[in-house]
Amino acid sequence: MFITLATLTDVPELTALINASYRGESSKKGWTTEAHLIDGQRIDNEGLAEQMEDPNAVILKSMDDAGKITGCVYLQMRGDKLYLGMLTVSPLLQANGLGRLLLQAAEDYARSIDYHTITMTVISTRTELLSWYERRGYQKTGDVIPLIITEKFGILKQPVEMFRLEKTV
Repeated sequence: MFITLATLTDVPELTALINASYRGESSKKGWTTEAHLIDGQRIDNEGLAEQMEDPNAVILKSMDDAGKITGCVYLQMRGDKLYLGMLTVSPLLQANGLGRLLLQAAEDYARSIDYHTITMTVISTRTELLSWYERRGYQKTGDVIPLIITEKFGILKQPVEMFRLEKTV
């Protein structure tokens, strides 16, 4: 297993992985699913390619020995903080330490570009996920943000709020 920068040629495989990990029936095999809160796709090829073309953003990907993408994390420079999003691990591989490895790689990347604060948002009702991040040093900032998405990226089944978390690295 190794972690490297994703490229535009990875978009179709990344899109499939992200959608399978967050939404729909396949996501229910892992513990990070949002399927009970949000219907529809999490991302499409066009939206992911757009994120990757942002000069202030990268996606780190993990790959198995056969070259299959098993996880990813999105990182974007926002002012003096690095935003972390879409931390994704294949539902079939969750709870085996890959998420921790991707999070560590994100923190290493932040330090390599001289960023010392990582920020993210997590759905407020995802207590197990919030606890997972808190065990890794991320703390709630007190900011609560309503999740607003277009139908292209999901259909909310109920109002959803997110907590902002931060960590100094």
